[in-house]
Amino acid sequence: MPCPHKFQEYLNLEKLDFQPETLIVGTFNPAWPEGNYAEWFYGRIRNNYFWDVLPRLIDPQLNLRTKGIDASQWKLFCKENKIALTDLIYSIENADSENPDHQKALKSYSDASISNDFSAITFTDIVGIIQRFPTIQNVYLTTQAKIELFNAKWSEVEAFGEMNGVNVKRLLTPSASARFQMGDYKSENPQDKTPLRNFIYKSWRETWDK
Repeated sequence: MPCPHKFQEYLNLEKLDFQPETLIVGTFNPAWPEGNYAEWFYGRIRNNYFWDVLPRLIDPQLNLRTKGIDASQWKLFCKENKIALTDLIYSIENADSENPDHQKALKSYSDASISNDFSAITFTDIVGIIQRFPTIQNVYLTTQAKIELFNAKWSEVEAFGEMNGVNVKRLLTPSASARFQMGDYKSENPQDKTPLRNFIYKSWRETWDK
């Protein structure tokens, strides 16, 4: 059976009760794997800094990646700041829940594994979302990884943005995978002791709304 996005009903923004000005696009959050405890987008906070980094772009003292914070507070933050969230992949059609290799690939939450292991993918219509919500002026993809499967779809968004005056950018991944980019940086700047959360924040700060 296909593997849908865990929060598929939110991907096309049908549940929004505000007009967004910023759209943040992730890649995929599979519904299948046991142990996927995410309550909402970027909700696997043990290895993802999204709800630490994003709020600090609005208020440097605000951190929503702390004990006791739940999805209702994330949603309220997004509404108050006119930020909508979605993901590139709507569903993986040729995923087989009885196939252990498919289970392993999805449980890794790895974009590279998705690209390598699956061929029949339904994408979220990001351009269509921007067209339905003309208030959106900034669109960000939360990965800089050069994965062909995603690059082709993102190029369509970039082309639309360029033609229609919408700011379309890529952000450093907010996941713990950003440690690889930080490692490259620190090999050239060994005196810098910046923790990973601040390394991601600095990278986002340099890109956000510019």
